[in-house]
Amino acid sequence: MVSSGALWGQSLTVKGRVTLVGAVTGKPDADNSQAVVWLTSLDDPRVAWKPGNPTAHFQLVQKDKRFRPHILVVPVGAVVEFPNRDPFFHNVFSLFDGKRFDLGLYEAGATKTVTFNAPGVSYIFCNIHPEMSAVVLAIRSPYYAISKPAGDFAIANVPAGLYRLNVWQERCPPEALKTAARVVDVSGSALTLGEIRLPESGDLLAKHKNKYGQTYEPVPSTPGYDQP
Repeated sequence: MVSSGALWGQSLTVKGRVTLVGAVTGKPDADNSQAVVWLTSLDDPRVAWKPGNPTAHFQLVQKDKRFRPHILVVPVGAVVEFPNRDPFFHNVFSLFDGKRFDLGLYEAGATKTVTFNAPGVSYIFCNIHPEMSAVVLAIRSPYYAISKPAGDFAIANVPAGLYRLNVWQERCPPEALKTAARVVDVSGSALTLGEIRLPESGDLLAKHKNKYGQTYEPVPSTPGYDQP
């Protein structure tokens, strides 16, 4: 099935705005950033984001006891590097939904890699520093954008056709994200999706456990763990 407005070779820009609404206040949040919006083609497999692109390079850097960037979008099959650029040890792991792995303890200057070979959301933590968190979102599409603080986003160079609109934001419950998904017809000179309103429930993983399922212990005040 091909959209009546689809003209292959024609590239369009899909724009919109994400608004997070506080569960308690019922009012829009001041910060509507970090929402990922992507389009999955329903009528042409040629637009799929193919893994194995030799020019693609993905990193989730550990620096100043933070992961940078906080949210990383990659194609299914991508290899992501996890370089430790702090002057002490880290232990990166993900044992929730998505890719499950444990990179073990590794020192400053070292790099380890993970292949994200299935679509989904992977929550990333450090087993030593509980304040460190990140998300890797593996998708089967090259057409995505991450919202800015005002909530606006723009997905460029989208071929005309029918797509499934997908939205993800880490502070929103999964059922609300499923409700926000819908089919869109990308045609004409451009497409404006308007406002996508999502209920915000706070940090859903704020009190996450360590990789053993236990509460974090205080970081040892010894060189190599929390100080050079």
